[in-house]
Amino acid sequence: DVRLDAVCDFRISVNMSAVQMQRDDVVGAVRSALSDADISGDRMTLELTESAFINDPEGAKQLLNALKSLDTHLAMDDFGTGYSNLAYLQQLPIDVLKIDRSFVSDMMIDKDKRAIVRTVLSLARALGMKTTAEGIESEEISDVLRRLGCSVGQGYYYARPLTADAAYAFLEADRASATL
Repeated sequence: DVRLDAVCDFRISVNMSAVQMQRDDVVGAVRSALSDADISGDRMTLELTESAFINDPEGAKQLLNALKSLDTHLAMDDFGTGYSNLAYLQQLPIDVLKIDRSFVSDMMIDKDKRAIVRTVLSLARALGMKTTAEGIESEEISDVLRRLGCSVGQGYYYARPLTADAAYAFLEADRASATL
């Protein structure tokens, strides 16, 4: 009996809404999903928006700690567009800050947005977090973000949205070219 994640090198990210966090048994659902898919928690990143923490910060903190106990990774999605309390941010078990596309896509022509991206990257580094930049649509932006120390990028520059079959073919082709 071989675990799927031992054979395939992959990660999956799942967006969670503030309503799901407040209403659903998120920990039970994640535990079941990991078990049903036969993958370890370190293959899953749960992406949450800043608004998920506003109404019940202590409850959110307890939920995030419970999710971390499943070895999942936690990302704060659309960082910078909400009302994050930076003192509270350092107390949360967040692994990744996702820089919103509204800053990334125009950073080459808007010095203020470029300054915000640099600041978020510095903040993440200081807090021991990784970063993901959303909305990368050109090689130039990808190169600048890489030089600035951004951990991961996503956007049309890398791939357009894909169906499950097309995504599998894309990953297979990437793996085949990496072994050449």
